[in-house]
Amino acid sequence: MKLEEQLKIKKFTSAFHRAALGIIFTGNWLTEQTNSILKPHGLSEQQYNVLRILRGQHGKPINMLSVQERMLHPMSNATRLVEKLRVKGLVKRHICEENRRMVEIFITEKGMKLLTDLDILVKKNESAVFKKITESEALQIGKILDKIRG
Repeated sequence: MKLEEQLKIKKFTSAFHRAALGIIFTGNWLTEQTNSILKPHGLSEQQYNVLRILRGQHGKPINMLSVQERMLHPMSNATRLVEKLRVKGLVKRHICEENRRMVEIFITEKGMKLLTDLDILVKKNESAVFKKITESEALQIGKILDKIRG
């Protein structure tokens, strides 16, 4: 469905205005798609992001600052998110022996298992969401978005 129909707007003030609203609307729509997969597993989008960051460490610890820097939502409270994941048994915290003020985080086996299960659902969702565009078009969208962010 065209953005004009979806938002019930006859005419945008400019092509840039239409593009900006299209990006925002589509981003929110993609978030809803992702949340529909994560919610039954008791995860928020930000918690899922933290788990993926930890999986990318391949068993190596990572500190809270590094987690925060890598998050898709940089304004998220990483400490609160990690604590919720810890309570669920998906991550462990460890005080760094060299620097007692630094907390290192690891993903647990339970966290890895959950991500493995979610990988199947997320991949299936991506196939459904992007079924109308080619891989080349997806790469082009990525390049355009990179260019917008500068």
